[in-house]
Amino acid sequence: MADYELRIAHLYGDLMNTYGDYGNVIALKYYAEQIGVKVSYALVSLGDVFQANAYDFVLFGGGQDYEESVTAKDLPNKADQLKAYIENDGSLLAVCGGFQLLGRTMEFADGSIIQGIAVMTHHTVNLNSTELRDGMRGKRLIGNIQIKNNQTGENYHGFENHQGRTFLGPGEQALGTVISGNGNNGDDKTEGVIYKNVYGTYFHGPILTRNGNLAKRILKNALSRRYPKIDWQNKLADIVNETF
Repeated sequence: MADYELRIAHLYGDLMNTYGDYGNVIALKYYAEQIGVKVSYALVSLGDVFQANAYDFVLFGGGQDYEESVTAKDLPNKADQLKAYIENDGSLLAVCGGFQLLGRTMEFADGSIIQGIAVMTHHTVNLNSTELRDGMRGKRLIGNIQIKNNQTGENYHGFENHQGRTFLGPGEQALGTVISGNGNNGDDKTEGVIYKNVYGTYFHGPILTRNGNLAKRILKNALSRRYPKIDWQNKLADIVNETF
């Protein structure tokens, strides 16, 4: 059997892992090993170099405001390579703060604004922003959430807990439409983002452990980019989607 490998980079996994986002790596590893794919893992953090051609999947998790502000100072050093990775159809999952930092700007609860690296077009305001409807201001968005992906018809479920409100920009589409819960901003019924092979979300749980259908989709994307002659859809077809 051919020796296939999934190379994973975990961006700032020592800082941006407040809600156990590493569980998304565990989920991908679980599915990959069932189809004979070995997984390698690298933590890429402060001062480290990110090489776009060195990885098949990137995880960028969430953190508290302090950790996000520290990460935001280092992230521009990786911006060019991250943009190259994304524009060349690299697979990436960004959760909460990681999702926010890939966009243009991000506003903390105290009103301070930091620059994202603008490799994507969304922006994030805080819970008191005048961009929000009156009834949605002044409260965190917390609770169970369920969405439907309008392209695939797949439903995803998880848990959200965020004060930041994200609005998608040109070229971006939502990961799904909110069935129950709040989503990106509580106003427009969007949750998350899809751009090329990038998936962003506010789902904790983590999202890929709770939604095997999405985990397998992301795994297929990552492996198809590196090994395009293999029918990964078929290899994954008989693997049971784990969910809880």
